[in-house]
Amino acid sequence: MKPKSRKNSLRNLRKDKKAISPAISTTILTSAVIVMILVTVVFANNYLTQRIAENEFSAMKQFMQTIGLQLDDVAWTIGRTQTVRYASTYGQVNFESPALNYTVYVNDVPIASFTTGVLLFNMPTARYNLGNEYTQQVFPTDRSFLQQGTSAPVGRVFLIEIVPMNDGNYIRIVMAPSIRMMNSTITTGGITRNYYNFYFPVLNSKSLLRLSQSVTLEGKIVNVMSRGDVNKIKIRVDFPKSALGFDNSFFNFKNLEEEVNAPSGSIMEFYNSEVSLSLGLQG
Repeated sequence: MKPKSRKNSLRNLRKDKKAISPAISTTILTSAVIVMILVTVVFANNYLTQRIAENEFSAMKQFMQTIGLQLDDVAWTIGRTQTVRYASTYGQVNFESPALNYTVYVNDVPIASFTTGVLLFNMPTARYNLGNEYTQQVFPTDRSFLQQGTSAPVGRVFLIEIVPMNDGNYIRIVMAPSIRMMNSTITTGGITRNYYNFYFPVLNSKSLLRLSQSVTLEGKIVNVMSRGDVNKIKIRVDFPKSALGFDNSFFNFKNLEEEVNAPSGSIMEFYNSEVSLSLGLQG
Protein backbone atom coordinates (compact mmCIF):
# COMPACT_ATOMS: atom_id res chain seq x y z
CA MET A 1 0.00 0.00 0.00
CA LYS A 2 1.21 3.43 -0.93
CA PRO A 3 2.01 5.81 1.93
CA LYS A 4 -0.70 8.22 0.84
CA SER A 5 -3.35 5.46 0.82
CA ARG A 6 -2.27 4.35 4.30
CA LYS A 7 -2.68 7.85 5.70
CA ASN A 8 -6.13 8.14 4.15
CA SER A 9 -7.19 4.82 5.76
CA LEU A 10 -6.07 5.95 9.24
CA ARG A 11 -7.82 9.28 8.78
CA ASN A 12 -11.05 7.55 7.77
CA LEU A 13 -10.82 5.20 10.80
CA ARG A 14 -10.52 8.12 13.19
CA LYS A 15 -13.57 9.76 11.67
CA ASP A 16 -15.62 6.55 11.91
CA LYS A 17 -17.00 6.85 15.49
CA LYS A 18 -19.13 3.73 15.11
CA ALA A 19 -16.00 1.63 14.73
CA ILE A 20 -15.03 2.00 18.44
CA SER A 21 -18.41 2.67 20.16
CA PRO A 22 -19.39 -1.03 20.73
CA ALA A 23 -16.22 -1.71 22.74
CA ILE A 24 -16.64 1.41 24.84
CA SER A 25 -20.35 0.77 25.41
CA THR A 26 -19.71 -2.82 26.47
CA THR A 27 -17.04 -1.72 28.94
CA ILE A 28 -19.23 1.00 30.45
CA LEU A 29 -22.26 -1.26 30.73
CA THR A 30 -20.24 -4.08 32.27
CA SER A 31 -18.71 -1.72 34.82
CA ALA A 32 -22.09 -0.24 35.67
CA VAL A 33 -23.62 -3.70 36.15
CA ILE A 34 -20.73 -4.77 38.41
CA VAL A 35 -21.06 -1.62 40.51
CA MET A 36 -24.84 -2.10 40.85
CA ILE A 37 -24.36 -5.74 41.84
CA LEU A 38 -21.77 -4.80 44.47
CA VAL A 39 -23.99 -2.05 45.89
CA THR A 40 -26.96 -4.43 45.98
CA VAL A 41 -24.94 -7.17 47.68
CA VAL A 42 -23.63 -4.76 50.34
CA PHE A 43 -27.11 -3.34 50.94
CA ALA A 44 -28.69 -6.79 51.14
CA ASN A 45 -25.98 -8.01 53.52
CA ASN A 46 -26.36 -4.98 55.80
CA TYR A 47 -30.15 -5.28 55.73
CA LEU A 48 -30.03 -8.99 56.54
CA THR A 49 -27.53 -8.43 59.37
CA GLN A 50 -29.69 -5.69 60.86
CA ARG A 51 -32.83 -7.82 60.70
CA ILE A 52 -31.04 -10.76 62.36
CA ALA A 53 -29.72 -8.49 65.11
CA GLU A 54 -33.16 -6.89 65.57
CA ASN A 55 -34.87 -10.30 65.87
CA GLU A 56 -32.20 -11.50 68.26
CA PHE A 57 -32.61 -8.42 70.44
CA SER A 58 -36.39 -8.87 70.49
CA ALA A 59 -36.04 -12.52 71.50
CA MET A 60 -33.63 -11.58 74.29
CA LYS A 61 -36.20 -9.19 75.78
CA GLN A 62 -38.45 -12.19 76.33
CA PHE A 63 -35.49 -14.20 77.63
CA MET A 64 -34.65 -11.58 80.27
CA GLN A 65 -38.30 -11.44 81.38
CA THR A 66 -38.19 -15.22 81.76
CA ILE A 67 -35.07 -14.91 83.92
CA GLY A 68 -36.92 -12.40 86.11
CA LEU A 69 -39.80 -14.85 86.59
CA GLN A 70 -37.43 -17.74 87.28
CA LEU A 71 -35.64 -15.59 89.86
CA ASP A 72 -38.90 -15.32 91.81
CA ASP A 73 -39.47 -19.09 91.59
CA VAL A 74 -35.96 -19.99 92.73
CA ALA A 75 -35.36 -17.35 95.39
CA TRP A 76 -37.71 -18.66 98.07
CA THR A 77 -36.92 -22.40 97.82
CA ILE A 78 -33.49 -23.43 99.11
CA GLY A 79 -31.73 -25.76 96.67
CA ARG A 80 -34.05 -25.12 93.76
CA THR A 81 -32.26 -24.73 90.40
CA GLN A 82 -33.46 -23.43 87.06
CA THR A 83 -31.50 -23.25 83.80
CA VAL A 84 -32.65 -21.07 80.90
CA ARG A 85 -30.91 -21.28 77.52
CA TYR A 86 -30.69 -18.68 74.81
CA ALA A 87 -29.28 -18.32 71.28
CA SER A 88 -27.25 -15.28 70.33
CA THR A 89 -25.14 -14.39 67.29
CA TYR A 90 -24.06 -10.82 67.96
CA GLY A 91 -24.71 -10.12 71.65
CA GLN A 92 -23.71 -11.74 74.92
CA VAL A 93 -25.04 -12.07 78.47
CA ASN A 94 -22.93 -10.57 81.22
CA PHE A 95 -23.22 -10.33 85.01
CA GLU A 96 -22.26 -7.05 86.69
CA SER A 97 -21.61 -7.07 90.42
CA PRO A 98 -21.84 -5.19 92.70
CA ALA A 99 -24.37 -2.96 90.96
CA LEU A 100 -27.08 -1.96 93.44
CA ASN A 101 -27.04 -1.44 97.19
CA TYR A 102 -30.30 -1.16 99.14
CA THR A 103 -30.33 0.19 102.71
CA VAL A 104 -33.38 -0.43 104.91
CA TYR A 105 -34.43 2.02 107.65
CA VAL A 106 -37.06 1.47 110.33
CA ASN A 107 -38.23 4.58 112.19
CA ASP A 108 -35.29 6.43 110.55
CA VAL A 109 -32.73 3.96 111.94
CA PRO A 110 -30.71 1.90 109.41
CA ILE A 111 -31.09 -1.80 110.19
CA ALA A 112 -29.70 -3.62 107.14
CA SER A 113 -27.99 -3.20 103.79
CA PHE A 114 -28.10 -5.57 100.80
CA THR A 115 -25.87 -5.52 97.70
CA THR A 116 -26.81 -7.33 94.50
CA GLY A 117 -25.54 -7.80 90.99
CA VAL A 118 -27.55 -7.37 87.78
CA LEU A 119 -27.82 -9.43 84.60
CA LEU A 120 -27.28 -7.72 81.25
CA PHE A 121 -27.60 -8.68 77.61
CA ASN A 122 -25.14 -6.49 75.68
CA MET A 123 -25.67 -5.94 71.94
CA PRO A 124 -22.94 -3.92 70.15
CA THR A 125 -24.37 -0.72 68.72
CA ALA A 126 -22.47 -1.47 65.50
CA ARG A 127 -24.95 -4.33 65.00
CA TYR A 128 -28.14 -2.81 66.38
CA ASN A 129 -29.04 0.46 68.04
CA LEU A 130 -32.01 2.68 68.82
CA GLY A 131 -30.17 5.92 69.55
CA ASN A 132 -27.97 7.20 72.34
CA GLU A 133 -29.79 7.65 75.69
CA TYR A 134 -32.71 5.51 74.50
CA THR A 135 -34.61 3.86 77.38
CA GLN A 136 -37.64 1.59 77.59
CA GLN A 137 -39.36 -0.10 80.53
CA VAL A 138 -40.07 -3.71 79.55
CA PHE A 139 -41.57 -5.09 82.78
CA PRO A 140 -42.99 -3.65 84.92
CA THR A 141 -43.71 -0.27 83.37
CA ASP A 142 -43.29 1.46 86.74
CA ARG A 143 -39.68 2.58 87.30
CA SER A 144 -39.78 2.15 91.07
CA PHE A 145 -37.49 -0.41 92.75
CA LEU A 146 -40.32 -1.03 95.27
CA GLN A 147 -43.29 -2.91 93.78
CA GLN A 148 -46.48 -3.61 95.72
CA GLY A 149 -48.85 -6.58 95.59
CA THR A 150 -48.77 -10.37 95.60
CA SER A 151 -48.06 -10.51 91.85
CA ALA A 152 -45.41 -7.76 91.89
CA PRO A 153 -42.12 -8.84 90.27
CA VAL A 154 -38.78 -9.12 92.06
CA GLY A 155 -36.92 -8.52 88.80
CA ARG A 156 -37.19 -5.30 86.79
CA VAL A 157 -36.38 -5.53 83.06
CA PHE A 158 -35.55 -2.46 80.98
CA LEU A 159 -33.63 -1.32 77.89
CA ILE A 160 -30.89 1.29 77.97
CA GLU A 161 -28.44 2.65 75.40
CA ILE A 162 -25.74 4.96 76.73
CA VAL A 163 -22.54 5.36 74.69
CA PRO A 164 -19.73 5.41 75.30
CA MET A 165 -19.33 3.52 78.56
CA ASN A 166 -16.30 2.04 80.23
CA ASP A 167 -16.94 -1.50 78.95
CA GLY A 168 -17.85 -0.57 75.36
CA ASN A 169 -20.68 0.68 73.15
CA TYR A 170 -23.80 -1.40 73.71
CA ILE A 171 -27.55 -1.27 73.76
CA ARG A 172 -28.50 -3.37 76.77
CA ILE A 173 -31.37 -5.35 78.22
CA VAL A 174 -31.03 -5.31 82.00
CA MET A 175 -32.64 -7.51 84.64
CA ALA A 176 -32.17 -5.83 88.04
CA PRO A 177 -33.53 -7.38 91.26
CA SER A 178 -36.25 -5.25 92.87
CA ILE A 179 -38.22 -5.39 96.13
CA ARG A 180 -41.77 -6.66 96.51
CA MET A 181 -43.93 -5.33 99.36
CA MET A 182 -47.17 -6.82 100.66
CA ASN A 183 -49.38 -5.28 103.32
CA SER A 184 -51.89 -7.28 105.34
CA THR A 185 -54.03 -6.83 108.46
CA ILE A 186 -54.39 -9.73 110.91
CA THR A 187 -56.68 -9.82 113.94
CA THR A 188 -55.99 -12.28 116.76
CA GLY A 189 -57.47 -12.24 120.23
CA GLY A 190 -59.30 -9.03 119.44
CA ILE A 191 -56.04 -7.27 118.57
CA THR A 192 -55.51 -6.03 115.00
CA ARG A 193 -52.00 -5.68 113.67
CA ASN A 194 -50.68 -4.38 110.39
CA TYR A 195 -47.97 -6.45 108.71
CA TYR A 196 -45.59 -5.18 106.06
CA ASN A 197 -43.73 -7.98 104.31
CA PHE A 198 -40.83 -7.31 101.95
CA TYR A 199 -39.15 -9.80 99.58
CA PHE A 200 -35.78 -9.16 97.97
CA PRO A 201 -33.47 -11.63 96.13
CA VAL A 202 -29.72 -10.95 96.16
CA LEU A 203 -27.94 -12.11 93.00
CA ASN A 204 -24.37 -13.37 93.37
CA SER A 205 -22.16 -14.96 90.73
CA LYS A 206 -21.03 -18.57 90.89
CA SER A 207 -19.31 -19.09 87.56
CA LEU A 208 -19.20 -16.87 84.47
CA LEU A 209 -18.48 -18.70 81.20
CA ARG A 210 -19.43 -16.04 78.67
CA LEU A 211 -19.30 -18.20 75.56
CA SER A 212 -21.81 -20.74 76.87
CA GLN A 213 -25.37 -19.65 76.14
CA SER A 214 -27.29 -20.55 79.27
CA VAL A 215 -28.10 -18.97 82.62
CA THR A 216 -28.56 -21.04 85.78
CA LEU A 217 -30.14 -19.78 89.00
CA GLU A 218 -29.88 -21.64 92.31
CA GLY A 219 -31.60 -20.71 95.59
CA LYS A 220 -29.09 -20.83 98.45
CA ILE A 221 -30.34 -19.17 101.64
CA VAL A 222 -33.50 -17.39 102.80
CA ASN A 223 -33.22 -14.99 105.73
CA VAL A 224 -35.93 -13.06 107.56
CA MET A 225 -35.57 -9.94 109.67
CA SER A 226 -38.48 -8.79 111.88
CA ARG A 227 -39.19 -5.52 113.66
CA GLY A 228 -42.13 -4.50 115.83
CA ASP A 229 -43.57 -1.16 116.82
CA VAL A 230 -42.92 0.20 113.31
CA ASN A 231 -44.42 3.46 112.07
CA LYS A 232 -42.10 4.28 109.15
CA ILE A 233 -40.11 2.16 106.71
CA LYS A 234 -37.64 3.69 104.29
CA ILE A 235 -35.50 2.05 101.63
CA ARG A 236 -32.72 3.84 99.80
CA VAL A 237 -30.71 2.72 96.76
CA ASP A 238 -27.17 3.69 95.81
CA PHE A 239 -24.72 2.57 93.15
CA PRO A 240 -21.35 0.95 94.01
CA LYS A 241 -20.14 1.24 90.38
CA SER A 242 -21.36 4.73 89.61
CA ALA A 243 -17.82 5.71 88.53
CA LEU A 244 -18.12 3.18 85.67
CA GLY A 245 -21.42 4.60 84.47
CA PHE A 246 -23.76 2.28 86.38
CA ASP A 247 -25.52 5.11 88.21
CA ASN A 248 -29.09 6.36 88.21
CA SER A 249 -28.75 7.73 84.68
CA PHE A 250 -28.29 4.05 83.77
CA PHE A 251 -30.90 2.43 86.05
CA ASN A 252 -33.33 5.35 85.75
CA PHE A 253 -35.24 4.74 88.98
CA LYS A 254 -38.25 6.95 89.62
CA ASN A 255 -36.94 7.72 93.12
CA LEU A 256 -33.73 6.92 94.95
CA GLU A 257 -35.68 6.60 98.17
CA GLU A 258 -39.05 4.98 98.86
CA GLU A 259 -40.89 5.60 102.13
CA VAL A 260 -43.82 3.72 103.66
CA ASN A 261 -45.78 5.31 106.50
CA ALA A 262 -47.31 2.55 108.61
CA PRO A 263 -49.91 2.72 111.39
CA SER A 264 -48.27 2.91 114.81
CA GLY A 265 -47.37 -0.51 116.20
CA SER A 266 -47.06 -2.22 112.80
CA ILE A 267 -44.82 -5.23 112.25
CA MET A 268 -42.24 -5.45 109.47
CA GLU A 269 -40.82 -8.69 108.10
CA PHE A 270 -38.05 -8.40 105.52
CA TYR A 271 -37.20 -11.60 103.61
CA ASN A 272 -34.02 -11.70 101.59
CA SER A 273 -32.67 -14.66 99.69
CA GLU A 274 -29.27 -15.42 98.23
CA VAL A 275 -29.43 -16.64 94.65
CA SER A 276 -26.37 -18.01 92.90
CA LEU A 277 -26.12 -17.18 89.19
CA SER A 278 -24.00 -19.15 86.73
CA LEU A 279 -23.38 -18.51 83.06
CA GLY A 280 -22.92 -21.76 81.20
CA LEU A 281 -23.34 -24.16 84.12
CA GLN A 282 -26.28 -26.27 85.25
CA GLY A 283 -26.53 -26.58 89.01
